[in-house]
Amino acid sequence: MNKNALPDRDTIAALIPHSGAMCLLDAVIECDDQSVRCRATGHRDAGNPLRDNGELHALCGIEYAAQAMAVHGALLGGADAVPGMLAAVREFEADVERLDDIADDLIVSAYRLIGDNTSLLYEFSLHAGSRCIMRGRAMVLLARASA
Repeated sequence: MNKNALPDRDTIAALIPHSGAMCLLDAVIECDDQSVRCRATGHRDAGNPLRDNGELHALCGIEYAAQAMAVHGALLGGADAVPGMLAAVREFEADVERLDDIADDLIVSAYRLIGDNTSLLYEFSLHAGSRCIMRGRAMVLLARASA
């Protein structure tokens, strides 16, 4: 993929089902056929729509990862991209309780392990600086038009 053509926040918002404040990713840093890496800074924003009582729980990192997976699918599929839905998360580990108190940008990575025309399995991670703060696997079910 052409590095000069990597999407910014506005382009990402046009590619995924979430827009406005619910678009959590600021930029795609890298993307190839198997993986995507994105940058996010909104975890520090007091207006983040996922905050509860002023805090952004670590579980919200799953939504960051899901959006990275959606961007990956949209970039690879182009006009033929098929929408998907997060169906399951497995092997989830978080080394933090909150995201809002992390000073570094978040680097959200998703690596497609397997997939077909009905589902995809991704491995994901979130890093802050050089530290991996969470990781897991996610199953995405793809929506297909009925015949």
